[in-house]
Amino acid sequence: MGAQSPATLGVSPTDADLADHPGVIDLFAVLAYGEISAFYRLAEEAKLSPTLRGKVAVAKMASAEMGHFNALEAALAERGVDIFDAMAPFVRALDAYHASTDPSTWLESMVKFYVGDGIAADFYNEIAGALPPEVAEVVRDVLAETSHSEFVVEEVRRAVEASRSERDRLTLWGRRLLGEAITQAQYVMAQRDELTELVLGAAGDLNGIASLFERMQASHAERMAKLGI
Repeated sequence: MGAQSPATLGVSPTDADLADHPGVIDLFAVLAYGEISAFYRLAEEAKLSPTLRGKVAVAKMASAEMGHFNALEAALAERGVDIFDAMAPFVRALDAYHASTDPSTWLESMVKFYVGDGIAADFYNEIAGALPPEVAEVVRDVLAETSHSEFVVEEVRRAVEASRSERDRLTLWGRRLLGEAITQAQYVMAQRDELTELVLGAAGDLNGIASLFERMQASHAERMAKLGI
């Protein structure tokens, strides 16, 4: 019989157990692919900006995402893990999410950056809360919102205050982003046992996961309200 984890044996895992949990590698890897995907997405969507100010703001966002990717690459290297091998299992799911939420306008792009990425950050920060400090610090550092996101708030609020139809359209877009993000998070967990175990450890049980998703929805509503939609 194979070795069982402390959780399987009914023993509370220590920080050392959690730091070495294989799910941590999955967590770093899915975050890394999310960051590199965001870099390329933002670089491409900067072309949609109607102003030079917008192009520069999005370029700064993309630069921040690349910095986060480098930090995750270093964290995985410290564990003797090749980042490209580690990211491979998550490519299909994250690419599917982005394909299903491909923005058609500059404002949709900005809402996706602020709201869509915020949903993902809420999910991973919840997991980080149950992890050892050295692991949680890596996760929180790469998910930290930057001052660049304030540009998004200003841009969207200005547009929706000027147009009721734009506000209604972006409200529906934000709801779609939430639904797609939760669907893909569930899919990723279903495909990766180690990551599921890590999430269950953070949430406590299946009821805890349900509560986690409820908190994500509440945070999503707050972000939407901040955007004026």
